Parts: sequence; structure tokens; C-alpha cells
Amino acid sequence: RMSSKIIKPILKTLYELFEIPDGDTLRLERFDAGVIENFGKKSLFNLKGSKEMEAVSKKLAAFEKIEKVKAPTGLRATLRDYQIEGVSWLEFLRSYGFGGILADDMGLGKTIQTLAHLQAQKEAGRMEGPVLIVAPTSLLGNWRREAAIFTPDLKVAVSHGNGRDKILDNLDTYDLVITTYTLLVNDAARLKEESFYYLILDEAQKIKNSRSQAAQSAKEIQARHYLALTGTPMENHLGELWSIFDLIMPGLLGSSALFKELYQKPIEKEGDSARQQMLNSRINPFMLRRTKEKVAKELPGKTEMIRAVPFENKQAALYETIRVTMEEKVRAVVKEMGLQKSHITILDALLKLRQVCCDPRLLHMEAAQSVQESAKLDALMELVTELLEEKRRILIFSQFTSMLGLIEERLEAEGITYTLLTGSTHNREKVIERFKSGEADIFLISLKAGGVGLNLTEADTVIHYDPWWNPAAQDQATDRAYRIGQTKPVFVYKLIIEKSVEEKIIEMQQSKKALADAIYEGKDEGVEKLDAQQLLRLFDKEERE
Repeated sequence: RMSSKIIKPILKTLYELFEIPDGDTLRLERFDAGVIENFGKKSLFNLKGSKEMEAVSKKLAAFEKIEKVKAPTGLRATLRDYQIEGVSWLEFLRSYGFGGILADDMGLGKTIQTLAHLQAQKEAGRMEGPVLIVAPTSLLGNWRREAAIFTPDLKVAVSHGNGRDKILDNLDTYDLVITTYTLLVNDAARLKEESFYYLILDEAQKIKNSRSQAAQSAKEIQARHYLALTGTPMENHLGELWSIFDLIMPGLLGSSALFKELYQKPIEKEGDSARQQMLNSRINPFMLRRTKEKVAKELPGKTEMIRAVPFENKQAALYETIRVTMEEKVRAVVKEMGLQKSHITILDALLKLRQVCCDPRLLHMEAAQSVQESAKLDALMELVTELLEEKRRILIFSQFTSMLGLIEERLEAEGITYTLLTGSTHNREKVIERFKSGEADIFLISLKAGGVGLNLTEADTVIHYDPWWNPAAQDQATDRAYRIGQTKPVFVYKLIIEKSVEEKIIEMQQSKKALADAIYEGKDEGVEKLDAQQLLRLFDKEERE
């Protein structure tokens, strides 16, 4: 006769394993190793399995003490302590064949932790085949940019646009292949025939609906290891968490029906804390989440990030048409009048290119009005949605009041509370107080009206929608949040269109401060340091994949 001390953990374990098969045997998967100890004395059961299973069991039991790894030698960055812990956790998952969710808050470096882990695999000679990274279109440029900066040894291809077929035909020549959720569906027939070293899903909440085409296509991908990255693994209900785990660790949470019966319904409908604790115990080793508050001491006061967004087809075509036209016009004027007397023409040409980058509707041209897509506005809404999930308070700056109006429309359509400050705002104190009091989570501010004179330390996030404006004015705007009295780390996002004049301006700003003075302020000082060719290079064509 067994005592309750023996019976209870056994029943708890069998309950966690969900589906009891017919017959007298129960198969344990690798991820079930952590509950072996609940079976108590081995003499009571005939437990058969490899020594590896026992090793995994011991490793999971000591989960909090996993060994720290060193940053790979080829990583061109210094990782913070919590990021080293993240890379160590990724190595733990890989070494035992587990999938996992890296669920750190936005801005804490999920991308660089992942790249550091992949660089380590490359250096160790373990990268058997390419890594497939699936991300929203708005993040393709971010992955390309960070890989080029931090892990230049990794050969990267972005499978997007006209050059896609060539990349898909030569996948084995790359270390990282980055694609979108839409193209994952479109290219599913080709991709499912390949064998990848890793399948990595960025913003993995995109597969929160297990019946969606994206989720179904992702399940067809053959990979040795699986990893999900998302700051919001569950946006609305526990079924979304199940959907992600069903892809990266099938069977961990049982079937959808049993998960609803054993976990989702008791926790969501009945507030069953015991069942919540059981679920937490089940997923804890396989999901790592750090919030900004948790690692605040390691963060600098201000963290700046550039988010490069690619154009979609129609917007790209419009940009190219205007670029060609403006380039011809500017070159002709500079040749005739000289650089110093061509400011008005140059500013007008740059303005038009800039407006296309922000939103084609800003251009008063019939051809532009017919282009309904705006890559940057879509990227902004994705960014804002995730930041609001993290309870962030956000300032959004733009030099164009008409652009703020377009952002207003999208926020209203999504039911997101905001307040607005422009040069035409009559009651400044009222709109400011609406944000400071917490009535609105987003403050839309025109650069001219709100760049100085505001103290908004309630905000912890700043987004520059069109950040290639005078860097000094941009920094002044950022300092509305990053100033004396701010007790939280401030995160600053600069949205730019990839392979556009915006990207070129930011690159040139880093080495030529005179550019801002010469062009934006209309000053002549420093103009002699910029020859015509350097300035005209802003209008050169960028090759697009």
C-alpha cells in the first residue's frame, strides 16, 4: 500500500503528461525528463530509457544553475550580463534538443542574443545547414543591419523581392536566410523540401493562431532546432502560447483540446492558481523572459536603436520614379548655378523623397495618392502595439504635422488612446496633462512645437518617425523624456526606410556634421567641405534585392 506522499507526485506527473495511452506503457519525451523525479523510487516502476534522458532530468532539475558560456570571439559587441545569461540559456536548449521562447521585453536585445548564439554555433563547427529566420517585413532591415554590424562572419541573405528565386536555389551557400511570414506561406512548397539547422520565428506572436497559414507553413519546415522570439508570447489568451509551443516543442502542452480542458479553462475562467502553477512549472525551463524593470540596473540611461524598414513594391516604384526625376533636376541646377546657390532645389528634392519614405499621401501628386501602402506607418503600428503590451508610455515625433494626422487615423482605428501637440494646438497644458496623467499612453508631437520646453519624464520610449532631420533638434526632442527626474531607462527608436535617402543621411551624419548645417539650416559654413559629388550621392540608386 503506497502512502499519499508517493501517490500524489505520481498522479501529478501523469496528469501533466495529458494523454494516457492504451496498454501498460507510457512514453516520455525528452522534455518530460524534468518530471521523472516525481516517480519516486525506481523499484516501483519499470522505467526504461537512455542515460541521456537521466542526464536531461538532472539538468532540468538544476535549471537555475545552467553554466554560463563565453561570448563568441567573432561577435563585434559587448554583451551585458543578462544577455550572456540569455545566450547561455540558448546553448542549454540547443545542447539538449529543446525548443524555447526568448520572451524578453522589446529593446533588451533578443536579436543580438540570437546572433551571438548562432555565431557561437558557426565557430564551433556545429552549423549543419542554413538557419531560416522568419520575421515581419518591417524587421528585415533590422536583422540585416544587426547581422552586418555584430556578426559580419555570418553570410546573410534576405529572401525578399526580385532576387528571391536565386537565394532559394542556393540556400546552402548562406548561414542565415531571412524571410517574411507572407513569403513563408508563398514559398512553403520549396522551403519544406530543405533541411535547416535552426528555424527562428521573430515576433512569434504572428503564429498565435495555430490554424493560420503562417503557422501551418512554419510547421512544415524541417529543422534540427526551433526558437521563438517575442516580447508578447500571449496577447489575448493562453491558446496563443499553446500555438507557439506546439510549433517549437510539439507535445509539450498536449493537444489543443486537452490544453483547453486542463489549463486554459481552469486558469482563465476559474482562476485556478494550482493549475497556473502546474503550467508555469511545465514551461519554465523553455521560456526566458526579462522585463526592462528586472534588468534596469544593467541598462544605460538612454538606448538608441535604428529600425530600418524595407519598401513594398508600389511604394518602391514610386520612390524610384521620383528619385530619377529629382536626380536629373538637381544635377542640372548644380551644374548651372553651383552647389551653394542650389539649396532650394536640393531641399525640395530631398523633401519629396522624404515624404515618400514617410507616407506617399504626403506628396501632392496624383501618382502618389494612388499608392495606398506605407511601409513605415505599418512598422510604427507594429512597434506601438508591442510597446503598449509592455505598458510603455510613448512619445512620437515627426516634423510633418500632416504625418501626425495620418498616424492619428491609425491609432483611432485601433482604439489606442493618444494626445496631440502641434503648432496649432490651442490648449497646450490640457493636451500635455492628458498624457502626464495617464489618460493617454501615446503623445504625438510635432518637432517644431514640442522639441523644447516640455518635461515628459512619464514617458520611457521615444519614437522618431522621420529621424534624419537636424540631429541637434532630434536630440532636443528625445530629451523631453531623457532628462533630470527620469527614473527609468529611456529607449529611443529611429524609423528609417532601408536603401533610401534616409539611410544615406544617417550614415553621412556619423562622419559629416557639416551636412546638417549646410542643408537643413541653410548655412554656408561647412559647405566647402562637401563637394557636389558627395551631396549628389544622396540621390544615387540603391540596389534592392
